[in-house]
Amino acid sequence: MSCGDHHETDCSEVLAEVWLFLDGECDKGRKELLKQHLDECSPCLAEYGIDEHLKELLAKKCGGDHAPEALKERLRATIRKTVVEQGGVTVEVTQAQVEIRKTQ
Repeated sequence: MSCGDHHETDCSEVLAEVWLFLDGECDKGRKELLKQHLDECSPCLAEYGIDEHLKELLAKKCGGDHAPEALKERLRATIRKTVVEQGGVTVEVTQAQVEIRKTQ
């Protein structure tokens, strides 16, 4: 999805991360970029509003229960995949692992 206007952060990218923004799970810099985009882009703001209301409704109906972390990760992955497929966005995920071993 794109509103057709040029933004520092692309609409598809913002919508792919709107749940992270709503959950307060992105770093401060990323949060500011997403907030700035939502303030400038009415189509994304409308989508954000829908997501925000849905999240509030789910919170009320679920009685404050927290979902298992594995479920959250699967949902995030599914949402990102859907946004990527529909928006034609390319996402590259990288991961690094560091092991510290005591030498004798």
